[in-house]
Amino acid sequence: MKKIYQVEKDNYEDAGQVSRDIKKTLKILGIDPKVLKRVSIACYEAEINLVIHSNGGTILFEVTDNGTILLSFDDIGPGIPNIDLALTPGWSTASKKAREFGFGAGMGLDNMKNCASTFQIESSSEGTHLKMSFV
Repeated sequence: MKKIYQVEKDNYEDAGQVSRDIKKTLKILGIDPKVLKRVSIACYEAEINLVIHSNGGTILFEVTDNGTILLSFDDIGPGIPNIDLALTPGWSTASKKAREFGFGAGMGLDNMKNCASTFQIESSSEGTHLKMSFV
């Protein structure tokens, strides 16, 4: 099973909709609640980062035949200048607007990394590519 979603920059009104749809799908599939919680947290954090920090992008959601859950997030820039710094809990480049919506605590990437079974991130000025798996 595969689904592809589009996420728009600064679309705070719909932020979290993709994560809710993925959570609903996984519940229907009967995924273990502990895995479901980890996927939900990581997916929401990554989706919000697309809204706040990118120029928009896509989310690919897949459940493999063996039950592994795969999430891929690809955006079209501006990229993360220093991934190590961005992985530091509490470090954030969130805009004033994002903070007014309650985002920007600087825990997103760290939460994703801690929730995922595997976590890979690459970034350049052309965009950020994030892959996570959950078993």
